[in-house]
Amino acid sequence: MRRVAVFSLYNERGIADDYVIFLLTKLRELVERIVVVSNGNLSKHSEVAVEKVCDQLLIRENEGFDVGGYKAGMEAIGFDELSKYDELILLNDTCYGPLFPFSEMFSEMEGRNSDFWGASAHREMTPNPFTGTGYLPWHLQTFLVAIRKDMLKSRAFKRYWENLPEIKTYVDAVLLHESQFTKHFTDLGYSAEAYVDPNDYGSHYPAFIDVDETIINRFPLLKRRLFFNDPIFLEHNAVDLPRALRILKETSDYDLNLIWRNVLRTSELRNLNTNAALMSVLPDKRIKDDAADYGKVAVCAHIYYTDMLDEMLDLTENIPVAYDFIATTDTPEKKAEIDAALAKRPGINKAIVRVVEQNRGRDMSAFFISTRDLLVDDRYDLVCRVHSKKTPQVQASKGNLFKRHMFDNLLNTSGYVHNVLDMFHDNPSIGFAIPPMIHISFPTMGHSWFGNKAKVEETARLLKIDVKFDDTTPVAAYGGMFWFRPRALRKLFEHKWRWEEFDPEPYFDDGDLAHALERLMAYAAQDAGYTTQHIVCAHQAAHDYTMLEFKLQKLASMMPSAEFLNQCYMLSEWKKSGYPLGAQAPMSQAPVPPPSPSPSVKRSLAKLNLATKSSLKFRMPILFTILRPFYRGARGVLKQNYQRNE
Repeated sequence: MRRVAVFSLYNERGIADDYVIFLLTKLRELVERIVVVSNGNLSKHSEVAVEKVCDQLLIRENEGFDVGGYKAGMEAIGFDELSKYDELILLNDTCYGPLFPFSEMFSEMEGRNSDFWGASAHREMTPNPFTGTGYLPWHLQTFLVAIRKDMLKSRAFKRYWENLPEIKTYVDAVLLHESQFTKHFTDLGYSAEAYVDPNDYGSHYPAFIDVDETIINRFPLLKRRLFFNDPIFLEHNAVDLPRALRILKETSDYDLNLIWRNVLRTSELRNLNTNAALMSVLPDKRIKDDAADYGKVAVCAHIYYTDMLDEMLDLTENIPVAYDFIATTDTPEKKAEIDAALAKRPGINKAIVRVVEQNRGRDMSAFFISTRDLLVDDRYDLVCRVHSKKTPQVQASKGNLFKRHMFDNLLNTSGYVHNVLDMFHDNPSIGFAIPPMIHISFPTMGHSWFGNKAKVEETARLLKIDVKFDDTTPVAAYGGMFWFRPRALRKLFEHKWRWEEFDPEPYFDDGDLAHALERLMAYAAQDAGYTTQHIVCAHQAAHDYTMLEFKLQKLASMMPSAEFLNQCYMLSEWKKSGYPLGAQAPMSQAPVPPPSPSPSVKRSLAKLNLATKSSLKFRMPILFTILRPFYRGARGVLKQNYQRNE
């Protein structure tokens, strides 16, 4: 076939990422002519890169979403010229790919006798989730649609685009074009087919909801939004992106770094880490058996409590390769003690022990001021940061649990550390590895910004760290211990911090620079283009998970619905109302909840009947009074509203 393609591109920063260039390069193997339409200006570098992989680049105002881009591209080619081709491909930048050769999908669809086809289709839904009335017709989704010669040269095709209504919003793009294009032309007698059809998968949106199954079937495209979408939608619909990524690693040669380099710039870090399950539960014995070059490795330790020195050195001896040991402390006497202890330990290449100029900011100031010259450049490839943690402001059992949570998840055994080093070696996109958030005996879940977010945002502006911060719970190295690539934290080390910027002793309050830097590091790595991986050993994972499950089920047992979606909505409304006890919360301005309540959700709502409410009323009268208005509002809103996640 002679094919022509119009590619619609939008990036708010004017960047055409490497994944776009790769996609267009692979598309060229099947397409004779490519016109790229950028909805908004491109940087000089991106403009040059795009021009190398297309025949024509149009730069226009960002109007009409991808639909406007498609129309502008077709008009630039000319409808008479389009009719000379066997197939027109309309596609946009909302997908990564091709995960598998485009030729597989195009060859399959060549064998089907249809007038137009799409990579994926959306199932018919009644009522229309956008309007609450009528129905949403079965339709091809606009991220990749192909139109064949008979339809291309028809007057109806040209008139459709000439008469296209003005597209002002995303909902307009769906209601006025995407959901109508397929029906419009099938009503005229043209036939349509989809490479991924919802009838084959059992969900309304298989390219998103059944992403793992579509990849098993070698679907060549992966929706970008899967990585940064609200996890509530993924949880509700059992979207298994982590499985999809595992399958992708096993069956495709697609470079996942193309994904990470793009998605890190647009994601809230906790959503990304949740959706992609960026956590490794590593065994105590090494998984691999081949030799690997990890580069130059170091330990960077702040040792205030020298009575913990032997405990820390026993752990760092689990590092299975030779390493430098960089230590900071607060007195010359402690330095001498540390020097003597290090001299007796095997495996240490070089020992560097420094006395901090001032005891302000504790381990954080020592890290970013006293060792700055050693970590600001690329002399080390990988560093483990530890310190003598006692957490004296809490009772000893809590402090000891916190310490073990840090030490075990970073340095548990020699085999475990070998697995950590292999993880960094095999995944160049990982720049920061931290234990999971401490939550046993510490009130971190949902509240761990505490009083630090304003200071974090202020510091990020100072350092020109330009990322989105999570609303309630930052991804952070709680406790200040982690593995890292120094280049991932380069912006934090390049800045010359001053001792007087850190609070003097004694300090335990939030809102200071030390607490802000602790919460900023993962976002600095994100800004530098690196992912943050949570790492956990088996016994810590067992303790953390079982306690977390208990806490969540305990809270859920006090809610009138078992559906997480409903619980989130009810508690959100309660929060907006100021947590009233016994007051009626206003429901007239209820927000649109996460999308598409399934039949099971509707059945569960129906089960919240008089018997359920009566039981709650008599067993927990206060909670019944609090939740009654939210129950009523949630039931009504869930029946009427839907928000598309594409």
